[in-house]
Amino acid sequence: MKAIKIVGVLLAVLLTVLVGLYLSGYGEKLAGAAFVAYSTPAADFDPAQSSPAPDYSDQANWAALPSKSDPADLIPAGVGADAQGHLPVDTFFIHPTGYLRSASWTSPMDPASATEENTLWMMANQASAYNGCCNVYAPRYREATLGAYFEDVELRDAVLGFAYQDVKRAFEYFLQHYNQGRPFIVASHSQGSHHAIRLLKEVIDSSELQQRMVAAYLIGAIVIPVSPAWFASMSHIAACQGADDLRCVVHWDTMPEGAPAFERPAETLCTNPLSWRVNEEMVGADANEGAVVPEGTYNLEFGPEEDAPTGQLFDSLAAPVPGQTWAQCRNGSLYAKDQTGTEFAAMGSSNQGIYHGIDYALFYMNIRNNAMLRSNRYLESAGAD
Repeated sequence: MKAIKIVGVLLAVLLTVLVGLYLSGYGEKLAGAAFVAYSTPAADFDPAQSSPAPDYSDQANWAALPSKSDPADLIPAGVGADAQGHLPVDTFFIHPTGYLRSASWTSPMDPASATEENTLWMMANQASAYNGCCNVYAPRYREATLGAYFEDVELRDAVLGFAYQDVKRAFEYFLQHYNQGRPFIVASHSQGSHHAIRLLKEVIDSSELQQRMVAAYLIGAIVIPVSPAWFASMSHIAACQGADDLRCVVHWDTMPEGAPAFERPAETLCTNPLSWRVNEEMVGADANEGAVVPEGTYNLEFGPEEDAPTGQLFDSLAAPVPGQTWAQCRNGSLYAKDQTGTEFAAMGSSNQGIYHGIDYALFYMNIRNNAMLRSNRYLESAGAD
């Protein structure tokens, strides 16, 4: 087991290095054409060659549902929560990239695969942060493979656009069959946040749904910024400015102290999860209500080979570690204490200047408690209307 954990750590660092190279603007140049060729499908993207569209009336196509036992139900040791299915607010969670293979441009949706285990990892370590406030719903979808992010913007957006159609259908099914008019949170990470950006603009902001949205936690959208232009394109939804603001958006991308400034195609929102404010004030570690070490090992295997599962289970979360890091927004990025030598270093690379893999972990209890605060604030305000 110790050897497996060590391998997992090394692979996690490898992924972070590769993503960091790409996101820094030097991905193809520094990661090398050989890796790009190995990690992206050889065939042209053809939607007709993708796996069949998931049927969201089938519970097997949901990674998390209140009506079944799944890793999104996990609660950090020593923390309490009400049973799923009985809460007055829902969370629709859109998971990040778990499909890393190059056999196809989008996930084949194989339930017996390393990709599926990665989705369960996300449920355990990210979606579970919302089970204190909300009934958690998270669809599986034909996500874009990681290699799509190494391609030109036109191809990348075509593959992401295909995946988004599944997310949109899942959200519509959630509204029609599960939500029953309750207020809801939209939450996401990485590729999931790229889909959430589009969902908020095209579906939620332009309808009565924006009145029922408690807040949107669009975390780690590092490649496609949560930009001022995006906010300006909407009529109702804006950036949250405080801890209990409603019908608004929070976002951050985490980097270790000492990392160079990050070059982006546009400005992006940076919300400090220790204060929930949009400014560049340093907030001390005493405001960190508890980081949670990720459970399990994220599978990091690239190339066209078999997407074989490792047989791991996700059955517990560690107790929160208060005060693990301070936080400060600078130039659109959220800087945090260097985690070298800690258990959090497994999914974050200080050397490459990116903590994308621990955007949730370092601030887990702040996210959990804030989602509860905003949900309660929404219910109070609705009751006063």
